[in-house]
Amino acid sequence: MTQLQAALNYFNAHQSEFMQRYLSFLRIPSVSTDANRRTDMSQACDFLAAYLNRLGINEVRRFETPLHPILYAWHPSRITNAPTLLVYGHYDVQPADPLDEWSSDPFEPVQHGEYLYARGAADMKGGIMAILSALESALAGGDLGVNIKLLFEGEEEIGSPSLEDFIRENTELLACDMILNPDAIMMGETMPTLVYGLRGLLYFELRVDGPKADLHSGVFGGNVANPAHVLAELIAKLHHPDGSVAVPGFYDNVLHLSEDDRRQINAPGAIDETLLNNSGVAQLFGEPEFTALERMGARPTLDVNGLYSGFIGEGAKTIIPAYAKAKISCRLVPYQDPDEVFDKIQSYLEGLLPPHARMALSKIGTGLPYLAQDAPGAQNLVQAFEDTWKKPAVLKREGGSAPVTTLMQQKLGVKTLLTGFILPDSAVHSPNERQHLPTWSRGTQALIRFFLSF
Repeated sequence: MTQLQAALNYFNAHQSEFMQRYLSFLRIPSVSTDANRRTDMSQACDFLAAYLNRLGINEVRRFETPLHPILYAWHPSRITNAPTLLVYGHYDVQPADPLDEWSSDPFEPVQHGEYLYARGAADMKGGIMAILSALESALAGGDLGVNIKLLFEGEEEIGSPSLEDFIRENTELLACDMILNPDAIMMGETMPTLVYGLRGLLYFELRVDGPKADLHSGVFGGNVANPAHVLAELIAKLHHPDGSVAVPGFYDNVLHLSEDDRRQINAPGAIDETLLNNSGVAQLFGEPEFTALERMGARPTLDVNGLYSGFIGEGAKTIIPAYAKAKISCRLVPYQDPDEVFDKIQSYLEGLLPPHARMALSKIGTGLPYLAQDAPGAQNLVQAFEDTWKKPAVLKREGGSAPVTTLMQQKLGVKTLLTGFILPDSAVHSPNERQHLPTWSRGTQALIRFFLSF
């Protein structure tokens, strides 16, 4: 019997035990943004440390941070000059609110059919348990042939504020040849996915000020400009009618899509019906010369994420508000720089601002775009997918952002293999988050194949 077959047999024979550990992990309410959950965060970290110690991992270390602990582990191969794989994960989860929209207790996992429901079942406790279950199974068959390092943080859902300092101070500890991050979304149940591109992010607040305080609209209406009206006019001028961004220079540095790029991006086929069904909208909208897949991962966007002005409670209150605010984000593509894009937006809005209002832009967060077609280990992972699913792997440019990938590339000099076993209907960050268990099982088997492919 081969080492690979022994590892797969071990996984199949211990499915029940793996699932019980998965359920125990989900019961820990490790919500990183909740100050009342610090004990739970520590418990989640300790749960992972205990699991790794039980596996006989060579070194397991917990590092304290100003917020939540980081867990590091190291298990060397007996093979001389074996490559080193760093595996990243996060054990924190989003808040469960609104609780009344859950069909069951978010921290008491429940299985319905092929789905496991709980906060974190998909993002990303499911991914971490796939890593550990695959690692346990692979080690049961003997030496891996690759040095393994594990890095689990507890602050990803709040922007990883402690991670950059940790990586900068521990570059030798984290030195590696490959990085694996199984925290992405698959294209579909039969479409194992390797994400090779991510969009960057610019997030800012636009504030328009008018009078020094809210005013009586009967006395001042018609004589004082309404900041809410001014804000609405500014926002309306951020786009052309076809949905493209109207800010001059916004597209100057956007990476041109070659015919080969477009073929690869559109290889999975049209996803218009899927997007319509998942969003509930009557019709898709966006730059007409690009497909939905191209607009999703390879074109930049500018979106209003929130609006606030004046009286927004029940009933009526006749005022002219003193100010109006909008939260706005841009998803950026290679080679757009978020700071340069911010400057262009600010200059454009300042030129549109009427003299009867004041405006302020506040930058809240940024992240660089990411492109990693040449990430080391990609062929091994693609082969592991195809051997497991008996289907061609999908190479995808993702619409979202994962700042940890660009951070690791900058600090460690290695591009990340970004994948995952979350389906598009998994309700990540929403009520009734769920993991499709057959996909989780196949994903774990693919990781076993990947770990033993070196």
